[in-house]
Amino acid sequence: MLNVTIDGIKVQVKEGSTILQAAQSVGIEIPTLCYLKDLTPEASCRICLVEIEGNPKLFTACSTPVAEGNVIHTKSEKVIAARRSVLDLMLSTHRADCFSCAKNGECQLQNLCYEYGVEQTSYEGVRNDYPIDDSNEFFTYNPQQCILCQRCVNVCQKLHGESAIGIVNRGFKAKIATPFDQLLRSTNCVSCGNCVSVCPVGALLPKSRVRFRAFETKKVPTTCTYCGVGCQLELQVKDNTVVGAQPLYGEANKGLLCVKGKFGYNFINHKDRLTKPLIRKDGVLVESEWDEAIGYIADKIKTIKAESGADALAGLSSARCSNEDNYVFQKMMRAAIGTNNVDHCARLCHASTVAGLAITLGSGAMTNSIAEAADQDVVFVTGSNTTETHPVIGSLIRQAKRKGAKIIVAEPRRIPLCREADVFLQIKPGTNVALFNGMMNVIISEGLQDQKYIDERTEGYEALCEVVKDYTPEVVAEICNIDAEELKKAARLYAKADKAGIYYAMGVTQHSTGTEGVMGTSNLALLCGKIGKYGCGVNPLRGQNNVQGACDMGCLPTDFPAYQKVFNDAAREKFERAWGVRLSGKPGLTVTEIMNAVEEGKVRGLYIMGENPMMSDPDINHVRKALENCELLVVQDIFLTETAALADVVLPGCTFAEKDGTFTNTERRVQRIRKAINCVGESKADFEILSEVMAALGYANSFRTADEVFAEMATVTPSYGGMSYERLEKGGLQWPCPTADHPGTPILHVGKFSRGERALFKPAPYRPSAETPDSEYPMIFTTGRILYHYHTSTMTGRVEGLMNISGRSYVEVNPADAAKLDIVSGDSVKVSSRRGGVIVEARVTDIVPEGVLFMPFHFADGPANLLTNTAIDPTAKIPELKVCAARIEKA
Repeated sequence: MLNVTIDGIKVQVKEGSTILQAAQSVGIEIPTLCYLKDLTPEASCRICLVEIEGNPKLFTACSTPVAEGNVIHTKSEKVIAARRSVLDLMLSTHRADCFSCAKNGECQLQNLCYEYGVEQTSYEGVRNDYPIDDSNEFFTYNPQQCILCQRCVNVCQKLHGESAIGIVNRGFKAKIATPFDQLLRSTNCVSCGNCVSVCPVGALLPKSRVRFRAFETKKVPTTCTYCGVGCQLELQVKDNTVVGAQPLYGEANKGLLCVKGKFGYNFINHKDRLTKPLIRKDGVLVESEWDEAIGYIADKIKTIKAESGADALAGLSSARCSNEDNYVFQKMMRAAIGTNNVDHCARLCHASTVAGLAITLGSGAMTNSIAEAADQDVVFVTGSNTTETHPVIGSLIRQAKRKGAKIIVAEPRRIPLCREADVFLQIKPGTNVALFNGMMNVIISEGLQDQKYIDERTEGYEALCEVVKDYTPEVVAEICNIDAEELKKAARLYAKADKAGIYYAMGVTQHSTGTEGVMGTSNLALLCGKIGKYGCGVNPLRGQNNVQGACDMGCLPTDFPAYQKVFNDAAREKFERAWGVRLSGKPGLTVTEIMNAVEEGKVRGLYIMGENPMMSDPDINHVRKALENCELLVVQDIFLTETAALADVVLPGCTFAEKDGTFTNTERRVQRIRKAINCVGESKADFEILSEVMAALGYANSFRTADEVFAEMATVTPSYGGMSYERLEKGGLQWPCPTADHPGTPILHVGKFSRGERALFKPAPYRPSAETPDSEYPMIFTTGRILYHYHTSTMTGRVEGLMNISGRSYVEVNPADAAKLDIVSGDSVKVSSRRGGVIVEARVTDIVPEGVLFMPFHFADGPANLLTNTAIDPTAKIPELKVCAARIEKA
């Protein structure tokens, strides 16, 4: 430790600490304008100048390391004079129209000028005359207010990783060249808005339909409602309307947001929000009162239960709702109705993760923490378009690349991350199991496995060797349509690295062999001794904000909260005591089984909260037929979705901005959401609606607040047992966190696996997809997500800027395939499978290989899931959404 004195205060700091860090450690404020946390300081603004006794020069506090015995002054006359000179120079190029500037009251330059008494510049006639550019959908750029601090450039290049902007020209004519600037047209900008978030002045400002200034708003910290990263942000509220969002420095996002988190909030106060209950009368949904709607639902449920039993009813919970909402939902189905027929969209995305990792490791969750991605030697991404589906994690991977990490990408499409990849394996869709077996074959044959780890911490190694011996690089190259030498390179890179993490998503899970694919990732990591260690692990990336939490809460047909099995007598008796009612020990139906049972009349009533199976489930024609056959269909949502339009009763729920609660992100981190505005219209928090339904069914329920729900939940959910709102106010906690003094668990399986002392190798031979191309349907059809939309676009589809950037369905087709059919970009084409056809716009691109078609599944004008296959993984019951046979033709 080094001993220094700052403004008369003695400070002890670690060697290598800067003067700024030392001052901050004891609460001494030094002004900064260019400094950004997590970046090596460039000291370009020089406003942080300080004086060190015995040295005639001034030093920038952000970039100068302390030395033993330093005596530092941050407010001496010499320092104050120097800072005034810096501010004088900055004002020379800054248009000081403070009264009309939206940054008024929050502008850091304005605040510093006020503090140091600098009212105007002594430099006249040097300001540039560049015009304001407002061509971006979400923000404007005013070069006349730019102070060239370079924060925007640094956050774009070094933290976000896109390098979309930079400085052009010199002297007083210098400016930031933005992607929409005619001087430097860039294709890399993805409108993430991180440049806007860090701008200290009014040069970069978000567009807003509501005029406001910062001091007119209240700011409410919360957790993003989109993907599973769990970014921390601050909602800005004026007159009960959300008017802005600003990133906070959370453990997962480190001060970054994506375009959806930063600008995708306008759905909250959208005119299409459901504000009153609706009941279908004479074939038409009409507004009703809450008492009538709740009474109607309760009467119908009681009738169906009396006539056909509790298992004639089923419920679909939601990964978009809070832990509290999901806990009460499954409790309603089990305790008030009496069935385990409860599931949610994890069945369509990560059911194979829960099953596969539970078998091999004992816990079906991400093993490591998100932040570790930036500190790895090798990053292996497969089955995930990370920079689009989990953009902030994609940024961390790019940060790792800047530090020297190697990146391996195994994907059917040439995703943006391929630009940074050292190895790109453009695999044939559905061949993941063969790929992992091939990598393990190389590792074992070349003696690169961690034999000590294998001997001490695993079982089943001999069986693994027996299976993978047949998957030589040449055999796998033929199956996957890749180069055998590139496969060897990838295997060697991964095996030899000290810190190597595997990151995957639905490209691995949404297959009829999804569970085997997931176990393949685990086998590979165990083979190389990369489980239970920092910077390693198997890291499934959850698609929705609370899909991990919805699973944790027991919204699964076989599981109570914390994966306690309904057929386990001890577990069931525990919940019977807690809930005061007898419970069924019969496993319930999954999402796909529920739809079949509804169509067959075996399930007569279906309660759906926050899900949209008319867009998200495979073979939509089949889903429509089932839902239209349902005797009682209740949909609880924030908009009249494609599914809600078929309902008998529609109940208006609240968005994340209108209620308190928690989300659990993909790294198992439980984080608070906080009520920022009052509920829109007569909408209610989802757990409140469910509590009223339970009461109408005759089950006593006293939940009045989300805090009360969480408190009960923690008593029956061991992995959340040490958590409370009081603790979570100080920051999120990663489960397992069993006791009130437990710090949470950043890395699973350290020293011991969740399943016991040893992990299990569970090898599997490669099996082709359930439906493969033939003469009638000669192409492989696959689906996925894109950056600008979320799930079935219920929310993002009501954000004008996102829709302007990407507002309609399309299909990607390789140029060679397009040429054979005389198709050019922009043509209307018909894409067909054995389940139907859709007409969409063609986009001819070499992003997809020959023989493969790709469609995003977000858009109702061309629903990709009208085409997808209902074939399921026999273990996890997840549908094969990633592969089916299709054809394309001009419309």
